[in-house]
Amino acid sequence: MCGGTLEGVLLDELGTPIVLAPMAGGPSTPELAAAVSTAGGLGFIAAGYLSANDLAVRIKSTRELTSAAFGVNLFVPSAPTPVDRFSGYVEDLAREFPVGEPRFDSDDWDAKLDLLVAEPVAVVSCTFGCPSPAEIERLHAAGSEVWVTVTSVAEARVAVEAGADVLIAQGAEAGGHRGSFTDRPEDDVTDPLGLLTLLQLLRAAVDRPLVAAGGIATGAAVAAVLLAGAAAAQLGTAFLRCPEAGTPALLRDGITLDTPTMLTRAFTGRRARGLRNRFMLEHTGAPAAYPEIHYATGPLRAAARADGNADAVNLWAGQAHTLAPELPAAEMVRQLSVDAKAAVQRALSIRIQGY
Repeated sequence: MCGGTLEGVLLDELGTPIVLAPMAGGPSTPELAAAVSTAGGLGFIAAGYLSANDLAVRIKSTRELTSAAFGVNLFVPSAPTPVDRFSGYVEDLAREFPVGEPRFDSDDWDAKLDLLVAEPVAVVSCTFGCPSPAEIERLHAAGSEVWVTVTSVAEARVAVEAGADVLIAQGAEAGGHRGSFTDRPEDDVTDPLGLLTLLQLLRAAVDRPLVAAGGIATGAAVAAVLLAGAAAAQLGTAFLRCPEAGTPALLRDGITLDTPTMLTRAFTGRRARGLRNRFMLEHTGAPAAYPEIHYATGPLRAAARADGNADAVNLWAGQAHTLAPELPAAEMVRQLSVDAKAAVQRALSIRIQGY
């Protein structure tokens, strides 16, 4: 079904309402996506930072591993950042670390869209913005559903107007980059919405199925978001210790420690949640300049990984990271499903008793 025309919303056809978050930069693998899909959930391939050719290879590999539906996640490109907004930051970094050339690119957006129209998958999800109505229609015509990550009611309304089939509601608890359409320092004075708050607001404002993302690591949490109105739960950090994940050793080990997380722009120029470390604390004034800062810090992050230095590399993780189990992905999906059903039954029992 990975390339066929879809009838209705795929969420209704899943064996279990569990979606794998598309974790770009290493953790996302065809093996992980295939394992989640085969177990009855919906696996995702993260296309971020890949060329269209590399993405095609990963799609092919995933198809060879499973006959179940899976999705591909794309980064929606933004506009280039004026050089004067980030040049001083890069110059400061260069005094202490190896840095690369800050540059802008579209993450091969057009070529990836062409690929997904020619070789469609069940779902194309988008982060950092919303595709145009024409782009969504191209994907619909190819047989794919289009899901859009939103962090506010305003973004949800834009996505619905453009033709999105499903909204991924990303709460502040989520690890990795915030999926916001824009990343502006002036918005930092407003606390990002937590997942339960966001779900309630979206349920009242828009008429689309919701996939809940952010801080979900147990069956009880899956049940909680389903009871709050989500059609499925999206988990990322919870899968980082699975053997099928391509998680770097520093991150695989780091999430087992009781290290607080924080939001930072220090590594990429876009707000993201990761395990708090020295680099993040020393660069709290990093500018909003994505992907320019991402490319500038590439060499310093690579050097830190090679040296095993957890204080100078991004370790993206959600707030519930210590709950991530070390289990095969399919076993984890099954356990989450069993635990979620039990939690729902407990909730219904309490309700029947009048509480």
